[in-house]
Amino acid sequence: MTIRFYKVNDKYGCFSNFSKHGFELDGKYWPTSEHYFQAQKFVGSIYEEEIRVVESPMDAANMGRDRDKPLRSDWEEVKDEVMKKAVLQKFQTHPDIREILISTSPEEIIEETTGDYYWGCGTKGTGKNVLGKILMEVRSTLESGE
Repeated sequence: MTIRFYKVNDKYGCFSNFSKHGFELDGKYWPTSEHYFQAQKFVGSIYEEEIRVVESPMDAANMGRDRDKPLRSDWEEVKDEVMKKAVLQKFQTHPDIREILISTSPEEIIEETTGDYYWGCGTKGTGKNVLGKILMEVRSTLESGE
């Protein structure tokens, strides 16, 4: 069985970066993993804090995707590790969703997006599914008790 997720209100909605499972990381509280991820595109700038405190994860996503803001020069090299750090912290912080993630083992996890062929599977199902792979990696880490 393959585990598919996308919307926050679905069965595995807690896997979404938009799920309201906040955590502390880098000395600050982040309302969602989306807030953390998008803010890291502008780490050390005023935009980082603006994104951290914005109300919704959709607002954080829109602000992070704004290419009028100066994206950090190493973003393409670090974005996967930034995502992994946020996802790991989210699941380490919340025992209820940690158990949900662990309960999916050893199934494949796929972010069933439509337009995102990097983080998700995309409309055609041919995307890289990087977020799904990160979730499976985090699951393994949590299972081993690291």
